[in-house]
Amino acid sequence: MTDTAMPGMGAMPSRSSRRMPRLPAGILAALYLGLCILPLVLSLPADVSPPDPLERLAAGLGMVGLAGMAVQFVTSGRFDIVSGRLGIDRIMAFHKLAAWWVLLAIVLHPVAYVAPTWLEDPALGRERLVAYLTLPHYRSGVVAWAALVFLVLSSALRNRLPWRYEVWRATHLVLGTVATAGGLHHAIVAGRFAAGGPVGVYWWLVASAIVAVLSVLYGYRWLNLHRRPWRLHSVTRRADRLWELDIQPAPGTPPLDYNAGQFVWMTEGARRFPLLDHPFSIADSPTRHGLSLIIKEAGDFTGRIGSLEPGTPVGIDGPYGEFFLEAYPADAVLLIAGGVGIAPILGILRDLVARRDKRPVRLAYAVGTPKNFACLEEIAAAGAELDLEVLLISEEEPSGWQGAVGRLDRARLKDLLNGIEPSACVALMCGPGAMVSAVSDTLLDLGLPMKNVVYERFDYAGGASSRQDRRRSLAFLGVAAVLGASVLLYYWGG
Repeated sequence: MTDTAMPGMGAMPSRSSRRMPRLPAGILAALYLGLCILPLVLSLPADVSPPDPLERLAAGLGMVGLAGMAVQFVTSGRFDIVSGRLGIDRIMAFHKLAAWWVLLAIVLHPVAYVAPTWLEDPALGRERLVAYLTLPHYRSGVVAWAALVFLVLSSALRNRLPWRYEVWRATHLVLGTVATAGGLHHAIVAGRFAAGGPVGVYWWLVASAIVAVLSVLYGYRWLNLHRRPWRLHSVTRRADRLWELDIQPAPGTPPLDYNAGQFVWMTEGARRFPLLDHPFSIADSPTRHGLSLIIKEAGDFTGRIGSLEPGTPVGIDGPYGEFFLEAYPADAVLLIAGGVGIAPILGILRDLVARRDKRPVRLAYAVGTPKNFACLEEIAAAGAELDLEVLLISEEEPSGWQGAVGRLDRARLKDLLNGIEPSACVALMCGPGAMVSAVSDTLLDLGLPMKNVVYERFDYAGGASSRQDRRRSLAFLGVAAVLGASVLLYYWGG
């Protein structure tokens, strides 16, 4: 690997080649479907009394739902082999959508079991349902059912709940563990197909895999946060409520092998535990020793970020994400930042300067008011090293502001791309969800290929969606449709 850009190459070699391989989306989808459908396949030769067709449907829903619930532990964005090629936006979107179809399968599971009796005798059906909900033999399944319902609903309503982020994360973990552990116990103890057969072995293997995943997430990573500490070197105010942290590895801690634009999970002081960490983009070039993070005061943790003392121990877990130039070969680069989204964009710009990249670079930086601009002198100085043009936009127009006012619309983007072939340009964008969605669609209209419009939002609450988001959602729904079709084939096969 080299540390300098080669003219005409269009992209720098990736430093991530020494890390664990990242699986392509197609292979991940196939693995996901295989893991969720496998218990259905394993149950086919089981020697059990022939169930009512609706009871067979109930069993299929339970098995697929439980397997999907287990896979949720590795679609949280913390395993690079899973999320590396997808990026944090895509993997979290899948995690959220998959939770809903898992919930649907698990909720319908007992309903389908009761349905045959209910259709013949409603009173007896109600009695059977009460038995399922109250008998000790089914108690672990009821606990799992309730925990999953509360987990998904509390996640959907997260922004409306008066919970601290860290409390919500701890609750999310506990509920997810209870739901999955209870579901596995229920499947092994009460499942029609699990007793002593290959389906039972499958559930034990799933349980072992979850224990291993939790051990990595909250054991091994906790150990690394303390075994390889970092130290806060300085905190510098860059704009209104915007701070840059210079973090250096402590003696004996190896440097971080990352690509400019990726992000890390950070904890500090005595709080160095994985449940207490927060994601922040790296605003730095790997050519510099140490690590810079640009953080905005916006919540319980970040509200005190500017008061951290130099020397504070810091835990760094990462890097993560696919938001870096090396992953997208192109002859020209368009960087777009909105607000605190300048953090990864500035990191990429700093890396381009450090490597004296020869490609045309265009930067659009939009904020609500000029006092929110960060590092303008450094951005201007980058023009001495790069073929760089910069567009600064403020939504407000205070007295003395001489730059552009309004939004980053089609006309401004077209001007910024003047002289650049859109099909050979890559756009990397980070900012608020609504801005990212609108600008993404406009760039597609201007001729950029969809694969070259790359964005990161750290906005998992939904809301505005781009054409790229909608295409991605259709692909995810295709996965759900295959699962649904598998359950129906299982039902008809009975």
